[in-house]
Amino acid sequence: MHIMEGFLPLAHAAGWTVASAPFVIHGGRRFIQQIGRDPTSRLLVGAAGGFMFLFSALKIPSVAGSSSHPTGAGLGAVLFGPSVMALLGTVVLLFQALLLAHGGLTTLGANVFSMAIVGPWVVGAVFSMLRRCGGRISLSVGIAAACGDLATYLVTAAQLALAFPDRETGFLGSLIKFVSIYGITQLPLAVIEGLVTASIIRTVYHRLQGHFRTDPVAD
Repeated sequence: MHIMEGFLPLAHAAGWTVASAPFVIHGGRRFIQQIGRDPTSRLLVGAAGGFMFLFSALKIPSVAGSSSHPTGAGLGAVLFGPSVMALLGTVVLLFQALLLAHGGLTTLGANVFSMAIVGPWVVGAVFSMLRRCGGRISLSVGIAAACGDLATYLVTAAQLALAFPDRETGFLGSLIKFVSIYGITQLPLAVIEGLVTASIIRTVYHRLQGHFRTDPVAD
């Protein structure tokens, strides 16, 4: 769901940057608190960032100016909460823009808002709700990761629709078109992301049990 460099109008690019900035700043504070509370979690944070970097780099061409891919944000959002993922996701997206030409610097704010803010918060909310309802860890993580992926793609579709409304049907018509095109690739990708994330959690659950957030939404 990375929007490529220079694709958004300047006003939209600046607006999404301003909207994302408070979340990233708060995420930086939460990250410092996390490391201060548990210095050994640095390696786990790095692993979550590496997973996000690699998983979200597996892109499939989609609508003009963007691409479809997993987000990889679910694992970190469950382990550390969605706030930390705002910072971690920003770092990941910045490196992808600079090293892989995946996304861009002018569109960084928009990409951060969809993939590093909205996606992780949806993951946190769904995971917390399912756990309170008695859902198993792996099942809750898998569903939450898939929902976070879908939320990210819906926000990206809305960002593109706002920037490029249809001449006849306006924002809504453009949104429907973007969502329809994205859905062809993103729906199966969301299922795959949920299964992969759940599989990782199932494999390492006993070792990471103390790191699981019981209420990620409290961030």
